[in-house]
Amino acid sequence: MIEIRFHGRGGQGAVTSAELLALAAIWEGKYAQAFPSFGPERRGAPVVAFCRISDEPIRIRANIYEPDIVVVLDASLLKIVNVASGLKPNGIIVTTSKDSPEKVKESLKVKNRVGVVNAAKIAMEVLGLPITNTTMLGSVVKASDLVKKESFIPPFKERFGRIADKNISAFERAYQETVVIQ
Repeated sequence: MIEIRFHGRGGQGAVTSAELLALAAIWEGKYAQAFPSFGPERRGAPVVAFCRISDEPIRIRANIYEPDIVVVLDASLLKIVNVASGLKPNGIIVTTSKDSPEKVKESLKVKNRVGVVNAAKIAMEVLGLPITNTTMLGSVVKASDLVKKESFIPPFKERFGRIADKNISAFERAYQETVVIQ
């Protein structure tokens, strides 16, 4: 089972990202679950969402404390939240940042694999909004090969309707522009 923890801010789509990743995995015939962790958060406050993907039925329903993959949808969180907390030794951090992967890895003080893309820039250029959820999913796929790119098309079309193609473009561009280092 692969466990993924998403860090974002309210309104950026962390919960939607987790749901779309689960739907893409289900589209491939895998088992998956996605759920948020909510408290009194408001728009702009840090939020966490979770996703599990497995070839076997998933029976656990607890939060994810030792993720295989951490996804960060807002670069400012890298300085205020310990996003690497509990990350497995062979885990991956995937984040949006203007900085190089080397600089991100150094600032987080991790030995894990790191994938970096400027998702905020891509989202603004392609979607016209600073919502990085679908953009970061392209980066997650590039860094992890967790699911196939084409498995996102049906969930995107169902969720986004007439703006699905823009989200698919943002996803694809992030996939192409993500840089992953060991």
